[in-house]
Amino acid sequence: MWNAWKAKLLEDLFWTTRKQLTGDSLSLASSLQARQDEARAKLRLYAVPELAEKKLWAQLEDTYFLRHEPQEIAWHTRLLYYRVQTQEPVIKARLSPAGEGLQVMIYVPDQKELFARICSFFEGISYDIFEAKIYTTRHGYALDSFQVQDPNNRRPQYRDVIGLIEHELTERLRLKSPLPPLTKPRLSRQLRHFPISPEVNIQPDEKGTSSVLSIIAGDRPGLLSRIARVLTAYDVNLHTAKINTLGARAEDVFIVTGAALRNSKTVVRLESDLLEQLRT
Repeated sequence: MWNAWKAKLLEDLFWTTRKQLTGDSLSLASSLQARQDEARAKLRLYAVPELAEKKLWAQLEDTYFLRHEPQEIAWHTRLLYYRVQTQEPVIKARLSPAGEGLQVMIYVPDQKELFARICSFFEGISYDIFEAKIYTTRHGYALDSFQVQDPNNRRPQYRDVIGLIEHELTERLRLKSPLPPLTKPRLSRQLRHFPISPEVNIQPDEKGTSSVLSIIAGDRPGLLSRIARVLTAYDVNLHTAKINTLGARAEDVFIVTGAALRNSKTVVRLESDLLEQLRT
């Protein structure tokens, strides 16, 4: 259950809590400015010209800067500042700053089945997604970041894996390839003996502009792909995904929108279809 990514989350929690308890925490505006300033400083170290970030950052809302670390913002900006309006997918991967696995950035004009296509790709190369930050820019581009890892903790030649991800995923998104058929997942021995009953809940958020989809299920290969395909079938748009895996237990939360979510009967059918996929 323990890995470097969870260690980083715990460390972040410690320092954030310490700031709150000592009264050193910044206001929302100050925190936003501090992240942007730190990201700019890192960009200058990469020899990115002064003010080069303005064109990209003009398309990003405050939520993007508050959800990403300065080093992530600098990484995204360094790769995208000169191709903000590109029509070709931009896929880049690197060793995860958390210390294990890979971090993958995906920048592409938003398209139907995007999340399902990405999940099915990682399923196909037998990599687990243990974090997904989904973001849509003001001008309609998906700027998504995934933390992925070999579930068997093997130490592959990451240079080869990075090359595979960048090339093959770019082609899939460029060609908008049809989704491959779902395969019957192999359950772990723990899940076979101690099955986890899936739970699905959809509720409006506090502002009433989106819905919160909460899912608890036994973790297994292809889980996110199955969820994504059901959402696509109902024309439900994904805005944020919080992926959390605790051993054999997956606890995922999605912020979603769509006309289907405004009809209570359709919401019940959606919950039922998701439960059916999670039991398959």
